[in-house]
Amino acid sequence: MNDRRVVISGLGVVSPLGNSKETFWNNLVSGKSGIRTIQSMDTTNYDCKIGGEVVDFDPTPFFNNHKEARRADRFFQFAMAAAKMAVKDSGLNPDAVDPHRVGVMVGSGIGGLGTLETQYQILLEKSPSRVSPFLIPMMITNIASGMISAEFGFMGPNMVIVTACATSNNNIGEAWRIIKFGDADCIICGGAEASIRPCGLAGFGNMRALSLRNDDPERASRPFDKDRDGFVMGEGAGVVVIEELEHAKRRGATIYCELAGYGATADAYHLTSPHPEGLGAMKCMEMALRHAKMNPTDVAYVNAHATSTPVGDLCELKAIKRTFGDYATNGLLVSGTKSMTGHLLGAAGGVELIASIYAMREGVVPPTINVDNLDPEVDVDICANEARPAKIDAALSNSFGFGGHNAALLVKKFVD
Repeated sequence: MNDRRVVISGLGVVSPLGNSKETFWNNLVSGKSGIRTIQSMDTTNYDCKIGGEVVDFDPTPFFNNHKEARRADRFFQFAMAAAKMAVKDSGLNPDAVDPHRVGVMVGSGIGGLGTLETQYQILLEKSPSRVSPFLIPMMITNIASGMISAEFGFMGPNMVIVTACATSNNNIGEAWRIIKFGDADCIICGGAEASIRPCGLAGFGNMRALSLRNDDPERASRPFDKDRDGFVMGEGAGVVVIEELEHAKRRGATIYCELAGYGATADAYHLTSPHPEGLGAMKCMEMALRHAKMNPTDVAYVNAHATSTPVGDLCELKAIKRTFGDYATNGLLVSGTKSMTGHLLGAAGGVELIASIYAMREGVVPPTINVDNLDPEVDVDICANEARPAKIDAALSNSFGFGGHNAALLVKKFVD
């Protein structure tokens, strides 16, 4: 079954840089920051007061009615919106496909945190009888995938993989594997996150993982810069439609690119820190290249995980240099788009894969912004501060999660 080729035919984005794929890309390639002082909650007692919030988002058009939208946690609202955008973009007609051959795998790193917080407060302040009967279905991480399938009537493989910040890449990658194996022809996959919430902000903040550059939000996320002081939380969703090549061709789908390789490994090292030599990340990228039957020099661009943490950025660069050898410092282009979006956690990989697809199609590498003082240990080309024209026939997108989860996706230009 491994000769089954998998292509990407639809894209859907909800992000701090805009709620359509076009707006997202235009802002990204322009070097615009989507990070601001948090408006959705009172941050008076918090050390970190900034985030990459989704703004001007109305979930109602993506649900059958207002009540349905209101009963969906914010992460699920993002997921449904991005999924519907991706399906519409792909031209996939639910009535014209075998529903048993179409699946859904849209995950989340944290799930319905907002719902859990709200209902727990009701439990404490009022009584158990006042807790919403929708608490559990609104909170659980798999609800987005389940209800997206119900919305379209897709009855194929339906599940979610939760691997913290590697969630999107693992869902897309395992969906790729399912199609390669022959158990589905098409899968809607990616991730969604909405954890800019009191518990989320406090939890990451007390880990000392977040940037405290509150006086200058737009410049707070600064991957590879010497003065980076932590990541900035973001929210949103990135969903793609992937399908077997012949299935896409039969229905006349527009093909963005081929999803050619996927790698998944573990650091087996630490609760939150990456392996200091980047060994797990290296093996992950090598696996993606092996599946794609490509050489390192075939890849022109790497969308790095690059969260803007002092340790994480350098560990990833070590992994990139181990994987790509001399080419890493002599020809390879790398950028950290979290400098503009913040870190979307379980949604990061989906959004960054879409950024990589656009980079390849448009021939432009989005910049790593806010690089005022390049870390002296950074010796790869990170496209600092300005987008760069480039011929990109293949791109690699990395995502790494707490627990030592590594996942990489490799896309290449489609050639029939």
